[in-house]
Amino acid sequence: MPADPLYRAGEPQRSTTTQPPGGSGASAIEVRRSARRRRTVSAYREGDRTVVLIPARMSKAEEQRWVTVMLDKLAAQESRKILGDAELAERAERLSAQYFAGRARPASVRWVTNQNTRWGSCTPAEGSIRLSHRLQGMPEYVVDYVLCHELAHLLVPGHGPDFWRLLEAYPRTERARGYLEGVVAAARLPHVPGARGEQNA
Repeated sequence: MPADPLYRAGEPQRSTTTQPPGGSGASAIEVRRSARRRRTVSAYREGDRTVVLIPARMSKAEEQRWVTVMLDKLAAQESRKILGDAELAERAERLSAQYFAGRARPASVRWVTNQNTRWGSCTPAEGSIRLSHRLQGMPEYVVDYVLCHELAHLLVPGHGPDFWRLLEAYPRTERARGYLEGVVAAARLPHVPGARGEQNA
């Protein structure tokens, strides 16, 4: 996308203010674009508003995606609570009752540190579910989505149409998938040193 002449270096940043998506916890979101900002995205709370700083070159669609990612990151930082294995198992049991009529019954649910290329795994024959430690501190609805994904595998092993129909019961599937895709995309970009709280864009 070509640079907008309104964003020439040295000129004031342009900002827009919008209402946040439901549940963000802030009354308004202010997006500030800057030509000097090349690859990083950052966000912080300023009173009852959330300020998101992005490069001027970003499209509207990229802006919306990054606003969602940064709101979720802030929410995760502010309510960071690491669930233990016992709490994770209880959460899986509640999710199974809520979305799968209690039919998905794992024998064990635990965090593991050896899953760096996937978010979770399930061994249906053993009834075991393992979640990557990288999910710790992410928004609750993202952890719940991965748990639901693995619980669904206890009922349908593969990723065919029956599996995805089953997973549709969890109402935040698309949002959670979008969040995780944003995390993966950010990790693939070249690292540019930035201030604390910044993400490469």
